[in-house]
Amino acid sequence: MLKRLIPLLALLVIGLNSCQKSKDEPISKKIMVGKLPETMEFGFKLNDFNVVRDTIVSGDTFGSILGKQGFNPSQIHEIVEKVRDTFDVRKIRIGKAYTLLQSKSADHKLQAFVYQPDRLSYYVVDLRDSVTAYKKVKPVKIRRRTIAASLDGSLTEELEKQHVDTGLATQISQVYAWSIDFFKLQKGDRFAITFTERYINDSVYDGVEDFEAAFFEYKGKLVYAFPFKQDTTSNRVDYYDEEGKVLKNFFLKAPLKFSRISSRFSRNRFHPVQQIWKAHKGTDYAAATGTPIMTTAAGVVEQTGYTAGNGNFVKVKHNGTYSTQYLHMSKILVRRGQRVSQGQVIGKVGSTGLATGPHVCYRFWKNGVQVDPLRLKLPNSVPMNDKYKPRFLSEIAPLKKTLDSVAIAKFGSLQKA
Repeated sequence: MLKRLIPLLALLVIGLNSCQKSKDEPISKKIMVGKLPETMEFGFKLNDFNVVRDTIVSGDTFGSILGKQGFNPSQIHEIVEKVRDTFDVRKIRIGKAYTLLQSKSADHKLQAFVYQPDRLSYYVVDLRDSVTAYKKVKPVKIRRRTIAASLDGSLTEELEKQHVDTGLATQISQVYAWSIDFFKLQKGDRFAITFTERYINDSVYDGVEDFEAAFFEYKGKLVYAFPFKQDTTSNRVDYYDEEGKVLKNFFLKAPLKFSRISSRFSRNRFHPVQQIWKAHKGTDYAAATGTPIMTTAAGVVEQTGYTAGNGNFVKVKHNGTYSTQYLHMSKILVRRGQRVSQGQVIGKVGSTGLATGPHVCYRFWKNGVQVDPLRLKLPNSVPMNDKYKPRFLSEIAPLKKTLDSVAIAKFGSLQKA
């Protein structure tokens, strides 16, 4: 009915327009009736099909989906055999998107099945003239972006405000894990980051591709970070400041990526469980139960176990000078004698032993004496070889210039007034 009315309405409008003109004046304006803009996706003109979009749920199989589209078991088996070298129908997974392209005829016969295992690629099973299957990867464009901001909350919150994939916060925390204690960043501290982002089909945002440069204001100083390969034939990337000094220290600043210090090292603290004054020879980091606990340096697991006070704990010996211990775990993930690398997850946050809530008590030994690691000046890793420094300075010069110029445009200067 609507299709019959549209031409009549168009004629009526033209007639009304013509009444407003003199008989001798030609009608110069015509109304074009309803052609939808052409939409292309997966290599098909979607306007030519009845499009059904759905998601794989529990119980779905390629065969069950085709069965609902009117294919019998013999036909489904024949299709599966024809496409098996390109599309393994057994690998469709719950939660993944698929699209059915049906004919616009009354029977809505299935013309093509499109399965998307991820955001970048898709498989097409074309059922029109003869059964064929192929895989396509969507074009991805990489764009560079530099942002500058001051902290009002966490780094994750600031990135959200800038419409940046918050996964970048984790990458940044790893880059600076040896040089900045993120628990000590203050409101108003400034930062600038240069990174690249992926865009699918030049328009759909697909997250951060890579980190390229940054600075953070920390204790009144700007701490720069630039990735650099000393050996261009190797995949090893280290991070250096603007002078080529390595950022990586022998120890991580904290055993957790994100949390807060709930109690510091103290010679005399009122114990919240025992209700007495006693020394607290550790630093407590509060976090949710199950949060991964990392060893702050490479070493060998010296002890694991349980005591009434410490709960589940792990102690790691790093060398002849340093050892660390991690208390109150909900779960221990390493065994005695195991060699662990820096940043390796060795347990999960809990509240076992004498604890009022979930946290990890981090203890630090130097030459057999428990000390406060936050007050120590710990050794650095191997510095950059001098022969690579000219190349490094040349490579970072445009990156640093961009960081600084964006920050100056944002704040007026690099330093606070």
